[in-house]
This record gives sequence, structure tokens and C-alpha cells, in this order.
Amino acid sequence: MKRIACLLALACASTLAQAESPETYHYGMHLDVAKVISQTLPQGCQVGEARMVYLDSKGERHTLIYQRIGEDCRY
Repeated sequence: MKRIACLLALACASTLAQAESPETYHYGMHLDVAKVISQTLPQGCQVGEARMVYLDSKGERHTLIYQRIGEDCRY
């Protein structure tokens, strides 16, 4: 029973260690995006904060924050 509890605690700790802090995009920043996991886009015609979670070519998970116009804006 102690072994199961120890393994469970270790699994939880490794998950917390992998929690990444978001990066804010700046012009000219090199991005290594191999796979997009999720994307949150602003609404309307105002520029707002978008968020993209992706995996790089090494399989590491990243969160990127950037500015863009809303996805449902029609001119």
C-alpha cells in the first residue's frame, strides 16, 4: 500500500513540475511549433489576447500568448 501511495505522489509531483509558464510573443521570436494542442481566440473586432498551447519538435509543451483581432470580426 505504501508503494502505491509513493508512486501516486511521484506522478502528481512530475505533473506539477511540467506546468509551464506562458510566454508572450514578440516580433521576430523564433517558434518551434510541431503540433498545436489548443487555441483560445478573442471575440469581436477589437484586438485581444489569444493563447496557443503547442508541442515543439522535442515534444515539450509550451503556452504562447499573443495579440490578434477577434476571430468573428467581419468588415
